[in-house]
Parts: sequence; structure tokens; C-alpha cells
Amino acid sequence: MSGEYRSRVERKQAAKQTKQKKAKTKKGTAWLKTVAIAILFIIVIAAVGGVAAFAYFVKDAPPLDEAKIKDPLSSIVYDMNGKKVAELGGYKRTYISYKDVPKMLEDAVLATEDARFYEHHGIDVVRLAGAVLANIKEGFGAEGGSTITQQVVKMTFLSSEKTLKRKAQEAWLALQLEQKYSKHEILEMYLNKIYYSDGIYGVARAAEYYFGKTDLKKLTLPEAALLAGMPQSPNRYNPYDHPEAAKKRRDTVLSLMAKHGFISQEEAEKAKQVPIQSMLAERKKPQSSVPYDAFIDEVIKEVTDKANVNVFEDGLKIYTTLDQNAQEYVEKLLDSDKYFTNKKDLQSGIAVLDTKTGAIRALGGGRHRDHVEFGFNYAIQPVGQPGSTIKPILDYGPAIEYLKWSTAHILVDEPYTYSDGTPIRNAGGGYAGPVTLRYALTWSRNIPALKTFQAVGKERAMEFANRLGMGFDKVEEAYAIGGVARYVSPLQMAGAYTAFGNNGIYTKPYAVTKIVFPDGTEMDLKSKPKRAMHDYTAYMITDVLKSVIRSGTGQLAYVPGLELAGKTGTTNYGEDGAKFGLQRDDVPDSWIVGYTPNYTAAIWVGFSKRSSTAKLDKYEQKIPKYLLKDLMSHIDDGRGEFQQPDSVVKLPIKKGTNPPKLAGKYTPESEITYELFVRGTEPTETANDEPEELPAVKGLTAMYDQAANAISVSWSYDEQTDETIFEVRVKDGQGQTNTITTKDRSITISNPTPGWTYTIAVYAKDGERMSKPAIASVHVPGGEDQTPTPQQPGDDNQGNGGQNGGTDQGNSGNNGNENGQGNNNEQNGGSSGGQNNGNSDGADTNNGQTDGTNNQETNNQGSNNSGQTNRVNGGTGASGGTSPVSPPLKNGSGVGLGTRP
Repeated sequence: MSGEYRSRVERKQAAKQTKQKKAKTKKGTAWLKTVAIAILFIIVIAAVGGVAAFAYFVKDAPPLDEAKIKDPLSSIVYDMNGKKVAELGGYKRTYISYKDVPKMLEDAVLATEDARFYEHHGIDVVRLAGAVLANIKEGFGAEGGSTITQQVVKMTFLSSEKTLKRKAQEAWLALQLEQKYSKHEILEMYLNKIYYSDGIYGVARAAEYYFGKTDLKKLTLPEAALLAGMPQSPNRYNPYDHPEAAKKRRDTVLSLMAKHGFISQEEAEKAKQVPIQSMLAERKKPQSSVPYDAFIDEVIKEVTDKANVNVFEDGLKIYTTLDQNAQEYVEKLLDSDKYFTNKKDLQSGIAVLDTKTGAIRALGGGRHRDHVEFGFNYAIQPVGQPGSTIKPILDYGPAIEYLKWSTAHILVDEPYTYSDGTPIRNAGGGYAGPVTLRYALTWSRNIPALKTFQAVGKERAMEFANRLGMGFDKVEEAYAIGGVARYVSPLQMAGAYTAFGNNGIYTKPYAVTKIVFPDGTEMDLKSKPKRAMHDYTAYMITDVLKSVIRSGTGQLAYVPGLELAGKTGTTNYGEDGAKFGLQRDDVPDSWIVGYTPNYTAAIWVGFSKRSSTAKLDKYEQKIPKYLLKDLMSHIDDGRGEFQQPDSVVKLPIKKGTNPPKLAGKYTPESEITYELFVRGTEPTETANDEPEELPAVKGLTAMYDQAANAISVSWSYDEQTDETIFEVRVKDGQGQTNTITTKDRSITISNPTPGWTYTIAVYAKDGERMSKPAIASVHVPGGEDQTPTPQQPGDDNQGNGGQNGGTDQGNSGNNGNENGQGNNNEQNGGSSGGQNNGNSDGADTNNGQTDGTNNQETNNQGSNNSGQTNRVNGGTGASGGTSPVSPPLKNGSGVGLGTRP
């Protein structure tokens, strides 16, 4: 029974489980069907939507105009004011047919651009799928899937903007092109349209320009590979300008040819061994018919690099930043013999930018370019090492930015070496000892520059420089004074300096603002501004560079009334000079970079090639300064100024203090310098200076004129400035003292009292500073029996400090003045018997200072004066007993300072 029961139970459980499994199976199948239907529905919807979107995009596609394929459209260039400048197009072309294209060149192009060219019908689905995946992973536009057919369409009919609309139109027209033309015809179109830099279009013209070959079938494998690789980025792979990049690209093409089976691996490796330079013909300089070709050269480079279009065939409207007035003047300066000598191969390049925006206003590509079109452009191509113009970029700018150094920061200019022990010298030799950052940069001292670079550190220096567009991949200590491994261009240097003049905002220099395609589509090509440094760094460097122009190495560029900052620089040959029979200190390059709030200009003067005569003499090294002064005087009206930001504090500092101390109340003006500090780092300690005593006046004379009944007083003073005044104290026969101040060097005392002796003391004053007195006495004849009533002792000493304690018993000696016996009215403090500290002749000499200090009598002992000494009461201006002067003084009125019997 138990066994049957178990069997029945198990049968029920099994039946139940079977029903459950069937139910689950039915549910699972239903769910899968639902998902499949949903996916299919989505696919259908997506397909319908895609077709609809595609139809919407292509409805505005331009027609497949055969005339445009064969007849290229010229482009119009406009200046900054929208005025037409030039028309680009119609250049000499060498058109080739497919039968003229060697198989090797065709294979190189197909391996690089479209390996499945003969298998698709205008759109390569396999390649497109790969591009889609790359775009999903790396973002839209990361990789293109365009075939050669699509590229022909894009170069002929469309703009290069990366949008779904343009890609849809490109695919649609590519399908039509494939239906209308054969593969060989399409490849022929492509090879005749592609751009090869330097204004060269079409593979036939490129072969002639770069290799001197008019027959394409004579091209070698490495030459064909180079031509096949250049169209991806023509300017970047220009073998004349960038041989290393060109070689890398050529070798990539050779590897692709081997990969796709067009050549063997051995052939590829052999071709890679051929040096780029050995393949090239001498660079040609075609005849010019384009105005401002140095500027237009930059326009072409920017448009082709940024928009990847053909400026000579695509019918563009190109709006630029060109200032025709500035451009014409730059070309005039370069072609003039006003500043240049006739030395062989002497050349120059000039770049002028808008300081605030980075817009290129003018480019001087070289001297005597009238018959040269798109030759070597000395304004935009690397021309030499920057010399000391690099110091604000690699040394002092970073020191202020990261270390918050002030312009008063002290650096010691002394014998010094690089970290490896190699000695470093200043230009011209010698050492200046402790100097401020301002002095070191103003006079371009090399040793302080290296010490600054070391304090900042290589990494931070390079980071700062690269934010200014320098593009360094490394920096070494020699870079601190301009010994960079990679040459720089005037355009690059001008771009870096604009950030100093624009509150620390850097904008990569640009010549094109926008382009407009034939279909009305616009593309903005302006560079975007970015902050490269704090505003305090920019302003403080600018303030120091103003010192360079006003009083330093750049004085020859100074323009009165113009807010101009700048830095000079020269290079020398060093050990390389021996190769040309030159000395190590001979100079191949001279620079200046200057800027105002409106314009920035970088000027280079050097040589087109190195030779035994390629050295600048002392005058030729000054040419950039003369050019900058002339240029800025012409283009800048002087409006605007560099505004000091709140992050900067300007303070009076006592010279020579380390760390800097604030100038004190009595610090002489000649010992004060005004320096800049990052707010929060300014000094708080004040220099403890005493007032400096001024030199005394000279040649003081006092003479009585009986006919005029007046006393004439005069003196001389060699140290007089606009701030100098003279204080004249006149003591009469009653001991009353009156004071007059004047800027003149003479006064007249009218109607003096007969019989009185007048004592005159003259002081020079400049602010808080005061000289010792010069003293003279004069006796007025007559009335000698009029003896003044003596006062009580001590009446005249209120405010005297109690030094003398009362009446000076020396007045009877006044009679000796008239009789000429032993008069001791010393001038400038001298006495016949010894030093009297300048106070023996009866005038108040202490001007409110500690009283009585000038009443020294001890040195009068033994004087040849018969005891007749007229001494000055050392009282202050606050003494009692004042009375009006009698007789009156001309040139002012006196105030009684005290009386004596």
C-alpha cells in the first residue's frame, strides 16, 4: 500500500510539474515573440525615420553641375572692413588624364584614401561602419568614412562642416556621380583637385613643384607615397617646412601599400630609408600678382587647415582681419633703405596683432618680395632663436605667476654656472651685484634670468610658456636666456606677448574671421580666447617692460606719449660660429617685441642663410628698435592705457632694501623707487631714515645802497629744483627776527634804520629737508648813538630750551662792523678762530628743532674779532616778543621770531 501511495503522490507531483513547465514554456515563447516584434517595429520605424531624414536632408542638395567639376570657382578675400582685397583662383594648372597616372601612384592613393574604390558604388558600407564605431567611441567627427567619390563631391559642391545634413548630401551626390562617371574619370577628378600646400593644386603640378618632374611616370615609390599622403593635411606635411612630419606620413602610406598587397614589405622598408631632403627639388618662388601675399599666405593656411577646403576653386568668401593701412606701411618699411644696410642676405619679418583680440593686422614676410609669390614667409615661419625676448615668457612671468615675486624682488648678479657647472655670462660681461627683478629684466641680465628660471622649475616654466602658444615639448636651463632648440616665428612671439598686454588673456593669432560657402553656409574661424595667467602677472610684467622701453635696452624704440612696453633680444653663434669662420659672440639674429593697449608687434632681423658675412654689426642689431618706433608711431594714435588691476599694489620702496622696505617720511626722493606687489604680499616694515640735510647756499652777500637807502641781499644755489625754496631770516638792530620765504635768489630790505646792524641767514629747504644757514651782516651808517634799551635777561628765551638762559652780551661788538675791526660775521658757519657750526652771526638757525644746539661759542675763542661776536639766538619760531620788521622787506613780509637787546 505504501508503495502505491507513494507512486500516486509522485504521479500527481509529476503531472503538476509538467503542467507548470508547459505554462512557463508558453509564457517564455510569448515574451520572446513580443520582444522580437518590438525590435522589428523599432527597426522599421528607424528605417522609415532614416529614409525620411535622408530625404529631408538631400532635398536641398545642390545639383550635380558638370561645369563645377571642370571649371573651378575663385574665392574673394575681404579686409577687416569688408572691403575686397584679392581674388584667388585661375592659377596655372597642369591637368592630367587617367592614362597619365602611373599604376604605382594610383596604388599609393587607393591604399591611403580608398582601398575598396573599385568595389563600391560611391559609398563604402564596410568603411562607413568602421567610422561609425569610431565616432561612437570617440565622438562625432572622430573618423571619416568618405570614399574618393565622396571627397570629389565635397571638394566640388559642399562645405566641409561635419553635420548629418552635409554627410547625407555628400552620399546622395556620390551615388549620382558614380552613375554618371566611370571610376577612372572620378579618380582623374580627384587627382586634379587635391591641394598640396604652397598654393599647389593637382598631383601633376605637385610632382613638378616638389620633385622637378613633369612626367608622373618617372616618380619613384617614396615620391609617390609622399604625394599620396599629403592631402590629409597639406600644410602639416609640407616637406620643405616639416620634413619630419612628411617622412612619418610617407612611411605610413608605404606601410598601407604593403598591407593591401600593392607592394612587398621589403619594398616598403627600402623606400622608407630614402631621406626626405634627398627627394626634393629647390623650392620655387613663382611670380607674384596677389597683393599682400605674406598676409594672404597665412589666410590660405588657416582656411585649408581649419576648413579643409580649396581656396582657389571652391568659390569662397573669406573675411579677414587685415588692416590695409598697417599692411602697406609694414611692406614700405621692409622695402625701404632708411634703416637696412645692403649686407648680403639681410632679411626681416614683422607680425602686427591686435593686442586685445589676437587678430592679425599685418604681416611683413620679408624684404623685396615684389616679384615673389608665396616664398619663404619670415613673419610666420620659424626664423631663429628668440634670445632675451623669451625671458618674460620662461623666467619672470612664471616667477610672478607662481612665486608671487614683486618687481622689487632682489636677485644677485654674480659669477654663476648652470647646474652642470658650465659658466654663464652676461652680455658684455661684468656683474651688477644685488639687483631688483625690474632692473634685471630692464637691462636683460642673464645670470638673474637663469636664477629665476631655476627658482620656478622647468615644468612650471614650460607650462606657462605653452599657455602662450610656444609649443615646447621640453625646456632646458639654456632656454632661460633664449637658447631654445626649436626656432620661433615673429607671429608666435607677437601672439605670446599679447597676453601680457591683455590682462593675461591669450588668443591664438588668426587672420580669418569667417568663410562663406557658395550655398550660403558660414563657418566661424576666429580663435577662442583663454586665460593664460593672472591679471597681476600680466600687469607687473607689462610695467617692467615699459621700463625697458623708457630707460633700458629698448630706449631707441621709445615713442613720446605712447604707452609702449617691450623686450629686446639678440642671439649669438656660440660654438657653431667656427663653421662659418665667425666668433662665438657674433650675432645672427636681433629681435624686439613691443606692445601698446592697441597693437603688438614682433620684429626679427637676421639672414636668409648662414655664411661668413651673416653677422649683425652694432648698428644692424638696433634695426628692430628703429622699425618698432617708426611702425608704432604710424599705426597707434596713443589712445588707451594699461589698467592696474585690484590684485596689484604700487608702493614707494627704499632702494637697496632686501627684503623691500617702505620708504619712510624722511627717505630722500633719490632713494625711492615705486614697485609693484601682488596684493597680500606687500611689505609692512618702513625704512628708518632721518631727514637729509641739503647743501648750503653759496656766495651770500648783503650790501647797503646809500642812494637807494636799501640793503640788497643775494646768493647762488647749484642744487635748486622745482621744489626748492629759500627761507631768509633777518635780525635787526633791536634783536627782532623776521622771516621771508622765496624761490628767488635775492631780496631787498627797504629803508633800513640808520646805525643798526642787520644779520641775514639764508636756508635752502625742500620739503622736510633743510640746509645749514649761510650768514652775512651789514651795518647801516648813521645813528650810532641810538642804543636800544636792553631787555631783562631771559625775556627772549621762551622756547629756547634754556640753552643760553638770557641776554647775549655781544651787541657792543657791532661797532666793530662799521669800523672794520675784527668783524666775526662768519658765512656758512666758518670762524677765523675755528669751527662755529655756522651760527655765530645772529639769526635763528634751528627752525623749531631742539633749541640752543647752534649756540656753540667755544670755537670762537682766539678769533681775530676783539670779542665782537654777533651770535644767533637758537630760539624756535614759537618764541615770544614778536614785532613787525622795520624797515620793510621786499618780496614778502617777515614774522617776528624773538628779540634780543
